Amino acid sequence: MPTRKKIKPFQNSHDYFEISYKIVIMKNIKDAKNLRGKRVLLRLDLNVPVEKGTVMNDFKIKKIIPTLEFLQKKKAKIIILSHVGREKTDSLKPVFNYFKKTVKMEFVEDISDKRILNVGEGEIVMLENLRKYDGETKNSIAFVKKLVSLGDIFVNEAFAVSHRKHASIVGIPKYLPSYSGILFEEEIKNLSQCFKPQHPAVFILGGNKFRTKLPLIKKNLKVYDTVFIGGALANDFFREKGFNIGSSVVSNEDFKLDSLLKNKKLILPVDVVVKKSNTTAVKYPDEVFDDEMIFDAGPETVLQLKEIIKDAKFVLFNGPLGNYQKGFNRATSDLIRIISGSKAKVIAGGGDTVANIFDLDFEDRFDFISTGGGAMVEFLTGETLSGVEALNTNIK
Repeated sequence: MPTRKKIKPFQNSHDYFEISYKIVIMKNIKDAKNLRGKRVLLRLDLNVPVEKGTVMNDFKIKKIIPTLEFLQKKKAKIIILSHVGREKTDSLKPVFNYFKKTVKMEFVEDISDKRILNVGEGEIVMLENLRKYDGETKNSIAFVKKLVSLGDIFVNEAFAVSHRKHASIVGIPKYLPSYSGILFEEEIKNLSQCFKPQHPAVFILGGNKFRTKLPLIKKNLKVYDTVFIGGALANDFFREKGFNIGSSVVSNEDFKLDSLLKNKKLILPVDVVVKKSNTTAVKYPDEVFDDEMIFDAGPETVLQLKEIIKDAKFVLFNGPLGNYQKGFNRATSDLIRIISGSKAKVIAGGGDTVANIFDLDFEDRFDFISTGGGAMVEFLTGETLSGVEALNTNIK
């Protein structure tokens, strides 16, 4: 199957991104006049999967290389800020070890290390996991000022965490000249296309976290021609329809979904894969027993999606149709194959979705793959992010 032509990045960095209700305006690092000798605090998202000290997927790392190379070419002094994992003890050292195979840099364990201030022109130093400091997630003024004291300029190249109101995302821009990174700008440009898609337009949403994604479902029912809900999200709708969903993952809340179920644009799986002990079976959603759990969409659902996508001109895809973490990726993999072979413009995102795309080695067959999971959902819902607003507030 031929490789899809990729979307070109911005030609002019002071672009305006037309959105249905707002206009996002950001200064990009390419607009900076003189970076030579400037200490640049570069916020990256290096929260990549690591197993036994080895980086398992370098998608996010590869995406930020253009910004890193640009800053080096401009002889900036680069100080990388990032986080990894969920625990204070999680370390960025495996990511540093991956980087240093091709990019010369130093690693410092503590924010007070003097090597940070002594980094030379075109050189790079990576700080240890920011989230080992309470001030990062609490966005404390004291911690923000410690970070600010290390740099002259701030660059946000961490779209995937820019929905967080953390010190390194929203705190630093209050005190330093601030810019978006090259990838950050591409994320905004490409995801903004989702607000006014070409029609017929199809929105496919999977995964879980129903409360977070419900506003996006409601919003896109007004914009897209078809809204398909899969993954654990579908279970809330099955329950609303009165179906027995057994021990399947479902929200603890009652969201009163009856009005949404009456919307003809809303499509749910027509069959599901259920598991009981060590056996699996394909059933219709109203045939699930008490001791069974829904783990995936079934083959008839995949055929249903194939028909829907056949005539689509735009497809937005976020979240798997099954429990990817437990090996139930058949429906999602089949869907990825269908989407990648369609004539539609396709934008995809979400951690497990992206992982599945890379498992199939299909990343070059999509028009754009976002590095964001929660950030992508929040941006598509609210048409901005805390990190975007922080950069815009900094514009003089």
